[in-house]
Amino acid sequence: MESNHAQRKNEHLSLATKLYDQVHINSLDNLQIIHRSLPEISLDQVTTATKCGNLSLEFPFYIEAMTGGSQNAYKINRELAMIAKKHHLAMAAGSASIIFHDPNARKSFSIIREINPDGIVIANLSANANLEQAQAVIKLLKADALELHINTAQELVMADGDRDFHWLTNIKSLINHLDVPVIVKEVGFGMDASTINLLQSIGVKLINISGRGGTNFVAIENRRNHLSDFSFLNNWGQTTLESLLEAKKVRKRETQIIASGGICSPLDVIKAGILGANEVGVAGYFLNVLIHNGTDALEKEINNWEITLPRLLTLLGCKTFNELTSVDFVLHGKELEYAQQRHLI
Repeated sequence: MESNHAQRKNEHLSLATKLYDQVHINSLDNLQIIHRSLPEISLDQVTTATKCGNLSLEFPFYIEAMTGGSQNAYKINRELAMIAKKHHLAMAAGSASIIFHDPNARKSFSIIREINPDGIVIANLSANANLEQAQAVIKLLKADALELHINTAQELVMADGDRDFHWLTNIKSLINHLDVPVIVKEVGFGMDASTINLLQSIGVKLINISGRGGTNFVAIENRRNHLSDFSFLNNWGQTTLESLLEAKKVRKRETQIIASGGICSPLDVIKAGILGANEVGVAGYFLNVLIHNGTDALEKEINNWEITLPRLLTLLGCKTFNELTSVDFVLHGKELEYAQQRHLI
């Protein structure tokens, strides 16, 4: 019989797919790319390779953190790892905090590295994890990087969630003592300029703004919480587009921005790159395809992304993903109003 924590992981997976259509929004739809009729480039000049910190990636998107810790999570991580290996994609694991009180959960994470021994694997823990825990998870996955997730909104909606959120000192300590790059990641509520500045001030160089639009942990935890109703927070936070605009305003030269939250097409990846993202994480959309249509369908989808992305770069006259920041765009709707009121454009 699985532990209560493992059951919670299963509930997260189930609710993430059940609520997908209800909570998914795509703020990037309100970004219009200005077409270039004379790109003066050929497709064979284009590369999709990019860098995230010191990690060299073949594509500007990767499989973002989804799950781990239960038998069902083991199956999903196994399938995702096989796809990541075949398509040369980086893959992040779900939060591994469960392994410290449920040893049976370890195999649902270690399977990722077993399946994909030479690929880029990113471990994941809460921002309150101590150094010993971080080192243990990195060792378990032979991880190339560590994501530290910050999830205040999620925890406060959970009936048994954390209530203490003093994270900055611990994040700084982990960055200073770990031998792998550290990514600080929201879990779907976005970031504002002041948050990004705080992270930069303590030495964080890899920031995943993870905006509202994809997996919604307020909605998920509210369905699990039978004591209170927090549905009024379902639209809490900044969207992915808004968060990228916030980051664009204050990021330092050495800071790299990762975008996630509602990404569901190669065009979304391109739009995130135009707003300054160095890499793009995809979780909910890939999980939804996998659960409802199976491994073959997800492989077909990812293959299409890999074919489409270089053609979109060609269409915009960009030889590399990082050149997208030179592409002109206009905003529409709520995102335009947000940007104006926040003095981001």
